[in-house]
Amino acid sequence: IMFEALFILTTIDAGTRVGRFLLQDLLGNLWRPLGNTRSWIANSFASMLLVAAWGWFLYQGVIDPLGGINTLWPLFGLANQLLSVIALCLGTTLLIKMGKARYLFITIVPLLFMAVVTFSAGYMKIFSADPKIGFLSGTHSLLETGSGIANASGGADLVRQANVWRFDAFVAATFLLLVLLILIGSAAEWYRLLAGRKRVELHESEFVPLAEVAAS
Repeated sequence: IMFEALFILTTIDAGTRVGRFLLQDLLGNLWRPLGNTRSWIANSFASMLLVAAWGWFLYQGVIDPLGGINTLWPLFGLANQLLSVIALCLGTTLLIKMGKARYLFITIVPLLFMAVVTFSAGYMKIFSADPKIGFLSGTHSLLETGSGIANASGGADLVRQANVWRFDAFVAATFLLLVLLILIGSAAEWYRLLAGRKRVELHESEFVPLAEVAAS
């Protein structure tokens, strides 16, 4: 119970919130009102789509014992580490905009480490020839095993599991591609800012002393 309350639920909560912002940013390009994060209608619509996506995975776990968490779990570690890459990209951009480029090593070093390790692991998880590691080779192995089983039910279960792994490969590749685009875009932004080709714009709230906050 403690594991679910402190880890799984907080992860889902954070993932839903971040996903809503990303989804609204995407939908705002299709229809501007959907990207308004101050609109409760737009917020509710994006949240509903994210919650429906979570519900789909839960539903798959109910109707198919090989779905649900078995679909999500192999992707959890990859997605979690890719989020850290995105966060470090953001931190690097903020340091540059704050005029503290001399401290970039604080974010660049872990960013490079996380990017190399996570992308290498993601590539292995998709394309490794070992069926116990690679999604695609595991899919091929399951299909071969399923075709040789006389029991129709057992063969069908293996085919469903193979489809789950094929889906995992697609989602993992999508995650890696999207984060790669973020890395490329961030690097281009850093170059423009450091080379002076783009004016630095940093929007921050005005400093309010604690004494004034207490007085109000």
